[in-house]
Amino acid sequence: MKGTLAHRRPSTRTRTAVVGLLAAAALTACSSGATSSGGSSSTSAAPAGGSATSAAPAAGSGGSSNISIFVVGGKSDDPFWSKVKRGVDDAAKVVEAAGGKVTWLGPQNYDNLGPDAAKLILSAKSQGATALIGADWVPDAQNQAFKTLTDAGIPVFLYNAGGVTEAKNIGALSYVGSEEELAGKAGGEFFGTNGAKNVLCVNTLPGAANTEARCKGVSEGISASGGKSSQLPLPSSNFGNPTAVTQAIKAALLKDPSIDGVVTIATQDADSAAAAIDQAEATGKVKLGTFDMDDNQLSRIKDGKQLFCIDQQPYLQGYLAVSQAYAYNAYGLRVAQESVLTGPAIVSKDNVDAAISGVKAGVR
Repeated sequence: MKGTLAHRRPSTRTRTAVVGLLAAAALTACSSGATSSGGSSSTSAAPAGGSATSAAPAAGSGGSSNISIFVVGGKSDDPFWSKVKRGVDDAAKVVEAAGGKVTWLGPQNYDNLGPDAAKLILSAKSQGATALIGADWVPDAQNQAFKTLTDAGIPVFLYNAGGVTEAKNIGALSYVGSEEELAGKAGGEFFGTNGAKNVLCVNTLPGAANTEARCKGVSEGISASGGKSSQLPLPSSNFGNPTAVTQAIKAALLKDPSIDGVVTIATQDADSAAAAIDQAEATGKVKLGTFDMDDNQLSRIKDGKQLFCIDQQPYLQGYLAVSQAYAYNAYGLRVAQESVLTGPAIVSKDNVDAAISGVKAGVR
C-alpha cells in the first residue's frame, strides 16, 4: 500500500530475516502431515495443557509438540484487536499443524488495563507457557509480571505497545508494531500541511503508554507548522461508549471554536467524533483524523468527510509475533533486529482505494 511513512521502513536484512523465519515455519507445517485445527483458542483463563514450569524448553530444542504460546491482547469485541487476532489465528495454524498450541488471553474491559494485563501475563506462566506475546500498555503495572517470565527463562515478545525501550527493560527478544510517538507525529504533520492549527487529541484510554505517546506525537508534529494540540482525556469506561464520547467532543468544540482538527485513538471514537462535529455544526471547519482504520473511516475519507487515518497493520502484528515465537521455541531462530515495524502509514484521499480491499477481508 502506498502511504506517507512516519518512520523508516525495516531494512532489507530485517525483511529477509522475517521471510526466512516464516518460510521455515511453513516448511514444518508442510512436512508434518498434520491438518490445522483452524486457529488459536480464545479464552480468559483456559488451560493451555500441561503443568506450569519454572522455565521454558531451551530455544531450538525442536519439541514442537510441547510448544504452548500465549498471546495477551485486547478485548475480543474490539474491532482493532479482532484484526490482530486474525493474524494470530492464521499463524497459529502452523503451530498447531506441528502439534503445538496458541492461546489468546484478553481482558473483560479496559477499566483497569495495566493490572488486569499483568494478571493475564502471570496466568500464562502458571498455565505452562513456553513463550509469551504481549502488549506493554502500562509499563509501571505490567513490567514486573513480564520480568517474572523472562527471569524464569520463558521467552517474551512484545507487540503493539511498548516499543524497543520497554522490550529492553523487560528482557523481551523483540518488538513487533508501530512506534506510537512517531505515528502521532506523522498525523500532526499531516494536519499541519492541510491547514489545521489547533488539534484536539481525544484519549479514551488515558494513562496507557501507547495512547499517551500518540497524543504527544500529534502535538510535536503540528508544532512544526506553527500549530498546537491539546489532549482531551476521557474516562476509560467511555471507550466504546459512542454517546458519552460524542457529547464530550461536542462540548469541547462548542467551548473552543478555534479547534479545527480532531484526532482519536481508535476507530470507534472516530465515529463518535464525526457525529460530534456534525452536531456542533462544524462540518467543513473541523478536520478529522484517527489512529487505525476500518471501512467507516475509509468511506468518509473517500467521500471527503474525513482527512486521514493512520494504519499500523494490526494483522501483521499478530501474525509476525506468533511466527517469531514459534520459530524461536522450535528452532532457536531470531530476527537480527530489535524491532519489526508494521507501520505507520497515512491513508488519505490519495491512496484510500488501495486500503479498502484489505479492510473488507478483515485484515486491515
